[in-house]
Amino acid sequence: MSVMLTEKAASEVKKIMLDQKLEPGTVLRVGVAGGGCSGFQYSLGFDKQWDPKADTLKQQHGVDVVVDKKSDLFLDGTTLDFHDGIDKRGFTFNNPNAKKSCGCGSSFQA
Repeated sequence: MSVMLTEKAASEVKKIMLDQKLEPGTVLRVGVAGGGCSGFQYSLGFDKQWDPKADTLKQQHGVDVVVDKKSDLFLDGTTLDFHDGIDKRGFTFNNPNAKKSCGCGSSFQA
């Protein structure tokens, strides 16, 4: 699988799932969509369903992470982390395939 979740990101995902009382079997879906100021946008959310023919599932630090095969091409080697500091707070993508990123880090060009 292309996306690696850090322990800190996994911990935050588990906290959110618990706070939102998401039902068992819910997965973290990571993907790419067209748009954003640099061409592609990262997508991150929770999903109750996934398709083994169209998606890849991997458990990381106790979190089921799903990436669709199309997004997998753009996310190969990407690390999803979580920062909680005075300078920034939230999930961040470190994508070695991004040739250009926007200032906020939510979109990129491959």
